[in-house]
Amino acid sequence: MTVPQRPWWKDGVVYQIYPASFKDSNGDGIGDLNGIISELDYIRSIGVDVIWICPMYDSPQVDMGYDIRDYEDVYRPYGTVQDMERLIAETHARGMKIILDLVVNHTSDQHKWFLESRSSQDNPKRDWYIWRPARYVDGERKPPNNWVSNFTGSVWEWDQHTQEYYLHLFCPEQPDLNWENAETRRAIYKSAMEFWLKRGVDGFRVDTVNMYSKGEMLDAPVTDPGTEWQFAGYQYCNGPRMAEFLAEMNQILNKYNAMTVGECPNTPDMKRVQEYVSAREKQLNMVFQFDVVDVGQGPYKFQTTPKNYTLPQFKGAIARTQALIRAPSDGWTTVFLENHDQSRSITRFTSDAPQHRVAGGKMLALMMAALSGTLFIYQGQEIGMTNFPETWEMSEYKDVDSSNYYKMVAARTKHDPDALEAAHKSLQHLARDHARVPMSWSTAPYNGFSPPEATAQPWMRPLEDAAVCNAKQQQSDKASVLTFWKHMLQLRKQYNDLLVHGQYDDLDVENEHIFVFSKTWQGKTALCVCNFTDRVQSLEFLEALRNEEMELLVSSVDARVEHELAAYEGRIYLPAHVEASNIK
Repeated sequence: MTVPQRPWWKDGVVYQIYPASFKDSNGDGIGDLNGIISELDYIRSIGVDVIWICPMYDSPQVDMGYDIRDYEDVYRPYGTVQDMERLIAETHARGMKIILDLVVNHTSDQHKWFLESRSSQDNPKRDWYIWRPARYVDGERKPPNNWVSNFTGSVWEWDQHTQEYYLHLFCPEQPDLNWENAETRRAIYKSAMEFWLKRGVDGFRVDTVNMYSKGEMLDAPVTDPGTEWQFAGYQYCNGPRMAEFLAEMNQILNKYNAMTVGECPNTPDMKRVQEYVSAREKQLNMVFQFDVVDVGQGPYKFQTTPKNYTLPQFKGAIARTQALIRAPSDGWTTVFLENHDQSRSITRFTSDAPQHRVAGGKMLALMMAALSGTLFIYQGQEIGMTNFPETWEMSEYKDVDSSNYYKMVAARTKHDPDALEAAHKSLQHLARDHARVPMSWSTAPYNGFSPPEATAQPWMRPLEDAAVCNAKQQQSDKASVLTFWKHMLQLRKQYNDLLVHGQYDDLDVENEHIFVFSKTWQGKTALCVCNFTDRVQSLEFLEALRNEEMELLVSSVDARVEHELAAYEGRIYLPAHVEASNIK
């Protein structure tokens, strides 16, 4: 019997690149496409199959490239369209695939479409964006509803010239496109998708994929009485025409055998997520659910005490995302702990203390490699980069999300020092900035991010710990986080059926110190056990779960003890004599 070949994106390992912070080839302090090309062999050596490039499009950079001025051009400090074509070719030449960020919920307010749309109320492109007249309450002009932006404040911006409001779920400089307009959709497909598919890209990570259909745009319930503007994510996500819009996009993608992974926030109903990723529904190949990275967050992301969660809560979040491929589902799932919007996983989920950071990085690598779905690694994660320290002042935080939050706290509390200290502490734990510092390549000037003769400082301050955490040193260090990642990705490919496609079951849900789960494939079972504490933990309880035929496949520490787990140690056990997968 011939086994059907699996789609390439199911078994792939994806490496996410944030262009501004990956590698600066020309010394201007900003990462660029030629810098990426220069490190493709390094990326391939990790065991990566696919690279994902964050927005490299022409942009005013209000939101680090997620405000796109021209889908068919490249942000000049990064390079040119010709440089992108070379990056695509060089990636393919190494046997890897390349996906881009598809940002089509909104554009920059400098995009030519929006410049036309706001030029007059009767412009042919007026309806390409979402315009509404004002409400008046006791004679005072008010926006059409009470929704709060993802970056604080109202989602509506008053346009003095045409005397209407336009919608922006993010910054005022990021007006939302009107997906209800079929002509707009056709223009999006041609300019943002086909322009790059024709040049050989293999798919897209689809930004804010469930926000295109906005529904009726009624007022959101009041959940924050201290402000006029209210959380509305459940109103503007997963609207009534989402299936139709995604099916339409899918027809374009199918022509190129292109993959999609959608960013899917504010979707607690897993049945809805299942529809998005169902093979039968033909909407998306997979999505990023935020259950895991949202663990421990308060009602507002930064109003959070660091490490304010329990291990059972973390396990529950992983179980929800793993359940997307549980039989009889025909869907697929993703595995990730970091991206450009998250702080570093070692800091968040283990410990970045000097004595624990390597152990924590290795354990998380082992856990991720043992989970089912397509695996995503973010640049620097493979060497164990951590958050920058609390001693860095607010001037080092460059992200609009961070600065807006700090300003909001200052305004609400009249610059109360205790409130500002708490805000700074929460940003040190959760801010997006931590993922955006320059990659630590070596102990050379600028951590090897820029050439030694660079004339400009890096756009963000490099970390101060390159002496103990850099890619060059770790490539020749057998005990490094990078070496362990390489080993785990080899094992993941070797035991592909069990580790990538196996059924996940949590075996000790309420254990607050140890995470133990099984992976099952056609009668074979693997066992993964991880100590999420900085103390030795007994393994005696595990004997009841292991039969005598289980053998240790891998441990994340070198000097292991049979019946106990070291601090932040992870292990995988396999049935004796289990055969490696027949990988196609």
